[in-house]
Amino acid sequence: MAGGIVLASYLAKCGVASRRASQEIISSGRVTVNGTVIQELPFRVDPERDEVLVDGQPASQGQSVYLALNKPKGYTCTAADEHAGQLALELLPEKYGRLFSVGRLDRDSEGLILFTNDGAWAQRITHPKYQVEKVYWLRVRGEFEDRDLEVMTDGIEDEGDILQAKEVRMLRNMGDSCELQMTLTQGHKREVRRLIRFCGGRVKELLRVAIGNLELGELDTGEWRELTAAEVAALGSKPANPKQPPAEPNQSSISSPG
Repeated sequence: MAGGIVLASYLAKCGVASRRASQEIISSGRVTVNGTVIQELPFRVDPERDEVLVDGQPASQGQSVYLALNKPKGYTCTAADEHAGQLALELLPEKYGRLFSVGRLDRDSEGLILFTNDGAWAQRITHPKYQVEKVYWLRVRGEFEDRDLEVMTDGIEDEGDILQAKEVRMLRNMGDSCELQMTLTQGHKREVRRLIRFCGGRVKELLRVAIGNLELGELDTGEWRELTAAEVAALGSKPANPKQPPAEPNQSSISSPG
């Protein structure tokens, strides 16, 4: 089919999953088009004429949904984890239909996480090339100095990944422990914890407080809200710098070049 839309992109627009995850769903043989299992990539469909089913259920484009959740500890963001006890999706109303998380927060972390059925929008926020900032507050066990902050912003290699914070700020230093603010623009698995571990520390508490220009604000733990049209547009456009807390007298701030 010369025209139409790429099947993985169509599934993402329908809220089945992100485009990359939709490609995996197609390859695994879970998608049929007009009764035929499709596994080849790329494959194009005409949404006006073709019947597209995922696991036997129709995939269709409905109203776009954009939600912010203050995820508590103990909840897993992905429904694909067979070992998950509690899912963050369970905190959201069923009326919104099939949603997926925009990026991840591991089970032991809490704070701002977004859910949507708009795959293209999610891709715009999570892909490293767009440099959307994610800001974290963390309490760390261990002694940290300016040089440790520099190491994390210079970048390290860990388990084959290049990990690098855009900025790390010392908010409070208690000697054998400290409070830090860390800003990332990429999304390697457990990246914050791995950077801290590399510098000899251990994360005791981790809270994501901002994504782009969207802040957690006064959203209580376990609560959710719909994003405004302005917030959706802002996150889907050029990156915006989140607000920074005022510097304290003993605060250090180290930023990576550029």
